[in-house]
Amino acid sequence: MLTMFTFLKKYRFAAYVALLLMLTELMVELLQPYIISKIIDDGIGKDNLTVVLKWGGFLIGCSIVAFAAGIFSSFYASHVSQSFGFDLRERLYDKVQSFSFSNFNRFPESSLITRLTNDVTQLQNTVFMGLRIMLRAPLLVIGSIVMAFIVQPRLALWLAIAIPFLGIFLIWVLKKGERLFRSVQQQLDQVNGVMQQNLIGMRIIRAFVRMRHESGRFARSSEQLMDRTVEALRLTEATMPIVLLVLNASVMAVLWFGRIELDTNKATVGEIIAIVNYATRTTGAMSIMSMIVVNFSRARASAQRIEEVILTDIDLTDATDSDEKAKLHSGSVSFEKVSFRYPDSDEHVLQEISFTAKPGETIAIMGATGSGKSSLIQLIPRLYDVQAGEICVDGIDNRMLKLGQLRKQIGYVPQEIMLFTGTVEENIRWGKEDATLEEIIEAAKLAQIHDTIMKLPEQYDTIVGQKGVNLSGGQKQRLTIARALVRKPVILLLDDSTSALDVQTEAALLQALKQMKCTTFLVTQKISSTVSADSILLLDEGQLLAQGKHEQLTRESGLYQKIYESQFGKEGVSRA
Repeated sequence: MLTMFTFLKKYRFAAYVALLLMLTELMVELLQPYIISKIIDDGIGKDNLTVVLKWGGFLIGCSIVAFAAGIFSSFYASHVSQSFGFDLRERLYDKVQSFSFSNFNRFPESSLITRLTNDVTQLQNTVFMGLRIMLRAPLLVIGSIVMAFIVQPRLALWLAIAIPFLGIFLIWVLKKGERLFRSVQQQLDQVNGVMQQNLIGMRIIRAFVRMRHESGRFARSSEQLMDRTVEALRLTEATMPIVLLVLNASVMAVLWFGRIELDTNKATVGEIIAIVNYATRTTGAMSIMSMIVVNFSRARASAQRIEEVILTDIDLTDATDSDEKAKLHSGSVSFEKVSFRYPDSDEHVLQEISFTAKPGETIAIMGATGSGKSSLIQLIPRLYDVQAGEICVDGIDNRMLKLGQLRKQIGYVPQEIMLFTGTVEENIRWGKEDATLEEIIEAAKLAQIHDTIMKLPEQYDTIVGQKGVNLSGGQKQRLTIARALVRKPVILLLDDSTSALDVQTEAALLQALKQMKCTTFLVTQKISSTVSADSILLLDEGQLLAQGKHEQLTRESGLYQKIYESQFGKEGVSRA
């Protein structure tokens, strides 16, 4: 929770102004019952119109001041809370942008969305409430008790007795409510996750006629959210009746003993009315405090969830002595006994991998599913760090290069296609923000997608739907390749990025990539993609079984022969 207060420092002046104006409003409210008692006892009780007009005018003046103070206090409180929410959301989003892949494994997408929206909004509202009523309510209770003792100590005692018990009760509600609302927020994450998966996979759900199954899954998750919310609200809804019961009993005691004090001339009518007024204000303030406790419980739960993200250690950082101006030139890559396992896993995905890719070479990587192909190329731009060995780029350990500088000079096309809502041109320019139209067209031609784009309704201005829903699989793959090529990378990483291309288009693409003069790593399952490669890495269960050109592996590697046979038949192997 303390981390959240650091975001309020830059708005201290506005916060102090809001609090000062709130205190002004509070002082007037505390004076009102006292002034009314004077009007009743010294004015109305003694038929003294002068006193009535004097104190009445003063009361009206104070009310005008309180009204103005309340308006300006709300203005400054709104400014602080909205600015706080904006800064917190920006900081949280920037932190998420700096996450490594392993950090994302800890926080599901749906949970991050909830934290960026619902949790930040909850804290934002709490800040506003804190400046307007969170401090005002307890001060009003304390001030009312103090003023009640000034007016009539004996009657005030009955009001003061109830406050300690209610304070202890509200603290208990705060602690229990925090735990319950944290559970609610966690379940909300799960509901958002189900909705997100359902909306993204709507086409496959309909294709397999799984609408009823998904509706049931959502209903179960939503029902759990309802149950946890009801449990939390059951506690909070019971809070206010208990508070009102205790305070109304105090008011009844004040009225009962006030009548006795009045009969014995130990109290005046004005004093009794003033005490009842203060009791009424205390009742209202304690009711508000019960609501504040509920909101503060939710805010504490939200603050802890946000702090989890902000205080998360990023496991991929720049070395302290890394070269900020280092720039790749040749694009050579060498692995020296590299071993790797994913965080929170004891099983190695890659074991003692060693090879060298010379500048401008095309390295094809083959192997069964789960053999470590994608993991291998993800280590080059440091999407993960190795546990043993080293990866050198241009002869420099990639851990000694600035992450930003390293990745800006690498073109990466992941296995999972991701396109953004926008035009074709914008999606290609996403790879290089300052790319000219000529550079975009050049990249599209190299990716063998230019002719297809020219046939689209608006050509390069054609809108691409979310994740490229209005494009075919091959078109989406070539568009993502163009996005990588537009930055003219020194190293190009293609993670099974030609699987949807026909043989002719793929051959034209691979030939065009030769013009790029970049070192290319091509993860593939197709022999047609490896024939022209300068070297082929054959992986199996994280180990490098064989390395060489197509002709060499056809003769020497039994596994490669089996892959070849599965795609071209035994006759193809004998001809090769």
